[in-house]
Amino acid sequence: MTYVISQPCVDLKDRACVDECPVDCIYEGKRMLYIHPDECVDCGACEPVCPVEAIFYEDDVPEEWKGYYDANVGFFEDLGSPGGAAKMGEIDKDHPFVAALEPQEHDH
Repeated sequence: MTYVISQPCVDLKDRACVDECPVDCIYEGKRMLYIHPDECVDCGACEPVCPVEAIFYEDDVPEEWKGYYDANVGFFEDLGSPGGAAKMGEIDKDHPFVAALEPQEHDH
């Protein structure tokens, strides 16, 4: 089981969760952040600090955002397990599910 970042993060990337994550498993794509399913230790530190409530425990992802589980897992298919997001910086891609989305509007 793991935590999943969903639609409210697309085109926002607040990064409060990155600062809170004790294992550095939240990676930055072009349009959103992704939690590495194998590196996440399920501590839950990221969830309460997300200002847009985009992070959910895998079993609690709202029905309309279920596709984000596959997007979070699939994002790492060709990256493997880099062992820490900080050394990677922004990764110049997104999962195709996210890349295909229309630009997302956010209140700042």
